[in-house]
Amino acid sequence: MKGIFFSFLVLAAPLFAQEYIPPKEPGVAAKLEQWKDWKFGLMVHWGPYSQWGVVESWSLCPEDEDWSQRKGPSAANYFEYKKAYEALQNTFNPVKFDPALWAVAAKAAGMKYVVFTTKHHDGFCMFDTATTKYKITDPATPYSKNANANIAKAVFDTFRSKGFGIGAYFSKPDWHSENYWWPYFPPLNRRANYNLAKYPERWSAFVNYTHQQIKELATNYGKIDILWLDGGWTRAPREDINIAGLAQIARGQQPDMLIVDREVHNAFEDYRTPEQKVPESALPYPWETCMTMGDSWSYVPGDKYKSTAELIHLLCKIVSRGGNFLLNIGPGPDGDFDPIAYSRLKEIGQWMSVNGEAIHGSRHLELEKNTDSQLLFTKGKAGAVYAILLQDEKNPALPDKITVPQKIFGKKPSASLLGTKGQLKTQAAPNGDLVITVPENARKNPPCSHAWVFKLN
Repeated sequence: MKGIFFSFLVLAAPLFAQEYIPPKEPGVAAKLEQWKDWKFGLMVHWGPYSQWGVVESWSLCPEDEDWSQRKGPSAANYFEYKKAYEALQNTFNPVKFDPALWAVAAKAAGMKYVVFTTKHHDGFCMFDTATTKYKITDPATPYSKNANANIAKAVFDTFRSKGFGIGAYFSKPDWHSENYWWPYFPPLNRRANYNLAKYPERWSAFVNYTHQQIKELATNYGKIDILWLDGGWTRAPREDINIAGLAQIARGQQPDMLIVDREVHNAFEDYRTPEQKVPESALPYPWETCMTMGDSWSYVPGDKYKSTAELIHLLCKIVSRGGNFLLNIGPGPDGDFDPIAYSRLKEIGQWMSVNGEAIHGSRHLELEKNTDSQLLFTKGKAGAVYAILLQDEKNPALPDKITVPQKIFGKKPSASLLGTKGQLKTQAAPNGDLVITVPENARKNPPCSHAWVFKLN
């Protein structure tokens, strides 16, 4: 991920006003509609850097940001640090890696797709590639001797077998490649460190290298639904990666693949990806909030995880505003999630087992901004409207009545509380709003915690 660069966001703000270009290919458009149904997905940032518990890749970048400071051996000397960082390949042996554990937990949580980091900006490939030795399957990597050494393939195959959509995160910049950061010059920032116009053959070699890796992923890893491209600064005109040619290679093997050239608002950004934030209202294009379960994208010892209530509230807010929620977990150096992450997924799953029909396959309900920030709405494909009441930490009890604005429903709707039996008593308020009475037994024994869903037919 790009990390938290406020300066970059300020510079990029005008770009977000650019018009969204919907996909023209019928298969891609159909895939986009399917993706909108999924609503909730798992993202995984992982690599050898997990051994140090440092921010993924970014401590290699010579930009003075508080969140990407170097830690660990040789931190005081950049070149010694980079050498030690890249030598993490020689000790990376995540013997507890078992993608089935992740997939089972994600499925129980109600997640429908996974996006896995096949390569982050540091250039280490978590897949088998013929283009470099800086990869998980190279003999220099201890884990290369494991039956699951091709980690990306193991993740994709396992999640696909359990019905998940498959997404491949891929960094366009590659700080290990001598054709991106040429060793002749020191890197100055996140960009290529030489004059591309002066050395076009070097940049051409990098573009070919990148395209070859994309071809490998699109050819050798089964059905891939999403190619999630990161590193938005690598784009025309300054760092022209030939995105049209890249897309042609990918879709030559996977015709209906969604391509997310994130932060580059062109014909190859099939949906947009606000990072670590939730828009205040619905957006006029397909979108997905990508966000960490903890504070960090990658594994950090003692990371502070969001509470179950916060995660459920985030999911409800995002979906009610028409987006998808891509929730990231960073595995540790042993290859497994923190027990807290598993606990959060389990508890989200308990809520989803009661209320999932208000999330999966739903759509944003067009209405003026609701004045009650605790009451959200989605609409099911069969026409039902779902009113989602977020639990108030200061007043956590299920109220005896809720009021739904008249513009939400048709004539004389029936109402029920998901997770309970029978219909609820309703009556019209003087202004035409619908007042739903919650029976005492439901208030004393609510069907779930954190948020309650009322279904209006």
